[in-house]
Amino acid sequence: MGNMTKTTGKMTLTFNPEFYSELLSKHQPRIIKNEEENEKFLAIVEQLLYRPNLTPEEDAVLELLVRLIEDFEDKQYQLNASTPHSRLLHLMEARSLEKSDLVKILGARDVTAEVVNGQVEISKKQAEVLGEFFQVDPSLFYFTSL
Repeated sequence: MGNMTKTTGKMTLTFNPEFYSELLSKHQPRIIKNEEENEKFLAIVEQLLYRPNLTPEEDAVLELLVRLIEDFEDKQYQLNASTPHSRLLHLMEARSLEKSDLVKILGARDVTAEVVNGQVEISKKQAEVLGEFFQVDPSLFYFTSL
């Protein structure tokens, strides 16, 4: 793991290619293609982050996995690629809400159904009410011109 230098007596960490190969073989890092693979690599990263005194090899694997996860998540979860409708659905799912839960906020049941089903765009007034309800910026619920 480490070697003592004769001149200073300080510990220097050396990189062990065999141990690094073992770690690569064990975790098999690769381009992440789906959420299941992402979750698997996130779990490994979490394990490594909670371990004290990572070896240089473990640190290299950690860095590689973080890069792969970031690349996947940047492509999968681009806020710019989302729509006001998809953001609404995401917030509803995150809070385990059904259409019926939004009727009180948006008004009539048919209006709520059209908004939630993406049949109509969310109006600025509806966006303000939804923003207040979800405690987020109302602009998440409507398109703004750049």
